[in-house]
Amino acid sequence: MKLKNIIFAGCSVITVAALLYSCVKERGIEVAVESNDFSNKAFVQVFNASVGTVRNYVYVDGKTLTGAVVPYGSSFPSVASTFTVSSGPHSFLIRDTLASSTQPQVAFAANFDGKSSYTIFLYDTLALVKQITVKNEIVVPSDTTARVRLANFVLSKTAAGSIDLYSISRKANVFSGVSVTGVTDYIPFASRAVDSLIVRAAGTQVALDTLTFNPTAKRSYTLIFRGRYLTNEAGGAANPRVLSSFSTN
Repeated sequence: MKLKNIIFAGCSVITVAALLYSCVKERGIEVAVESNDFSNKAFVQVFNASVGTVRNYVYVDGKTLTGAVVPYGSSFPSVASTFTVSSGPHSFLIRDTLASSTQPQVAFAANFDGKSSYTIFLYDTLALVKQITVKNEIVVPSDTTARVRLANFVLSKTAAGSIDLYSISRKANVFSGVSVTGVTDYIPFASRAVDSLIVRAAGTQVALDTLTFNPTAKRSYTLIFRGRYLTNEAGGAANPRVLSSFSTN
């Protein structure tokens, strides 16, 4: 009789343990599905090319998005990544939180498609900060190439001309006649090889800046020309014209 009770108790413990394991397992599966379903998400990145800004915070639908400031010449996220928002319309606010700041708030709305990528460019100056939202046609190459595009957000008190981008390796322009606030489409670009890229005043041999570029395979890069076009104007030495790059994926 005692042996029967022991066997019955043991079977009960095993049954309960099996049920608990089953519940935990199912819960884990459900969470995994929910956290990895990006079919209704858009991927967004912010790049700050607005000269003189130092303390930008980004808000989406009234909620703080950034945990750190986004100063001039930086992106959020700060690594080759993006943040996600649900598809559809959203309200954005980008501002300096310091009460004494003279920087105006940048408030705008944007409508996003699911499974799509976007870059929000801030440009101009602290006193006149503006934004442009650009949809990124991200395609992961099937070979070892990378993909690059050129964005021109240089600042000038006079009408700055368009720019060309010359590749030393290719011995040719890879982009031509890109106007201010212009953003080109992506093109394939050789990876794992160092190249020197020279930004020039369009149609001339006048070099404005040079970037040593060594892209990683399958990544998508934005080459961005920013800063003050004229080095002899007020603030020109502190924020000179420069060609830099950042990755979106």
